[in-house]
Amino acid sequence: MIRLALAFLLIAAVPARAQVPIQEVTSPGGISAWLVEEHSIPFVALELRFRGGTSLDLPGKRGATNLMTGLLEEGAADMDSRAFAEAKEELATSIDFDVYGDVLTVSAQFLSENMEESVDLVRASLEEPTFEEASVERVRGQVLSYIRSRVTDPDEIAGDAMAAAAYGDHPYGSFDSGTVESVTDLTRADIVTAWENAIARDRVYVSAVGDITPEELGTVIDTILSGIHEEGGEYPDEVDYAPTPGVSVTPFDTPQSVARFGQPGMEIDDPDFFAAYLVNTIMGGSNFENRLFDEVREKRGLTYGIGTWLSDSDYSEVLGGSFSSQNATMAEAIEVVQEEWRKMAEDGVTAEELAAAKKYLTGAYPLRFDGNANIANILTSMQMDDYPIDYPQTRNEKVMAVTLEEANRVAAELFQPENLRFVVVGQPEGLEPTVN
Repeated sequence: MIRLALAFLLIAAVPARAQVPIQEVTSPGGISAWLVEEHSIPFVALELRFRGGTSLDLPGKRGATNLMTGLLEEGAADMDSRAFAEAKEELATSIDFDVYGDVLTVSAQFLSENMEESVDLVRASLEEPTFEEASVERVRGQVLSYIRSRVTDPDEIAGDAMAAAAYGDHPYGSFDSGTVESVTDLTRADIVTAWENAIARDRVYVSAVGDITPEELGTVIDTILSGIHEEGGEYPDEVDYAPTPGVSVTPFDTPQSVARFGQPGMEIDDPDFFAAYLVNTIMGGSNFENRLFDEVREKRGLTYGIGTWLSDSDYSEVLGGSFSSQNATMAEAIEVVQEEWRKMAEDGVTAEELAAAKKYLTGAYPLRFDGNANIANILTSMQMDDYPIDYPQTRNEKVMAVTLEEANRVAAELFQPENLRFVVVGQPEGLEPTVN
């Protein structure tokens, strides 16, 4: 794997920049892609994403897209699952398929000298999956085993409960791998329909990083995608994140309760998003110098870890968070979170907090661009979020441009203590639920 971290770390750090020379490429067949050429090592990372993901599941067919994705490497063209795996191993090629609520991803890494054969494996998996009965039943069994295991995991139970409370019958409101009943009832025809709906040219995004030219990438793209469906299935409707505010409790026999909490968030293309991103970092971001970590863990010892996030899915926006606490202290921990939410809305942030958050976010950003696969992943995400091609060069400038006045205006607008919902799984002592 090409290691580019050193080059990025040597760039001036105030503000830090990720100097990635991105080219836009259009294949002869008309599909656009982003490319970072790096010929020092004979290796290529290729990332394809198909918008839609498990949210494309048809009514009554929950889990079909997930099951279909798990079968893409279980046989294609004239290869069964064993032959497909042996072909990858012989070529030293990695091909990973994953699916999430909004996207199906294909991540391939291969040596330049094996590009043609590796690309044909990717093509076959997407264009000619066999969905053989034996493979369907084997993968179905794996999915069912995972679904059954989740009923003993309080984190999974809390996530499912929050999703159901927030989204109801929308695809976001249920576990995207389905239920035991829905997955058991899926037929091969359902799997084929999920494949037709999810993998299509009208929803694909492509990035490549490594030892490949624009002309070669154009050929690769058309080789992989020229034979798939032109149009996929219909996307679901937008949906508000709208759980009833308050606290609900799902009883579960465990000495430590799990809490999920959330409220409506902000779209990533909102002009105030960078201010919101900074404010959330101050409240409970991925760094350890945030308010909730300090107040809930450091000062009171109520949890080992707590965090918040801004999530902009394709059809909804969330400002959410999670933590665990002993049953005897969960009620107190929730009170602390509620109080910090209120303080943020009413008092905003300090100049010192804002400066520290800027330093953290701008310093951490270039470190993401470490390795071909990571860069390809980032480039494809940028395309799906409709970011400009020079975003890596301008992103930190946007972070640094946020003023204290802007941050505090956005904090007052974004944080809504009156709309905050907690879902608790466990046996919390002294915590009275206020909603079902």
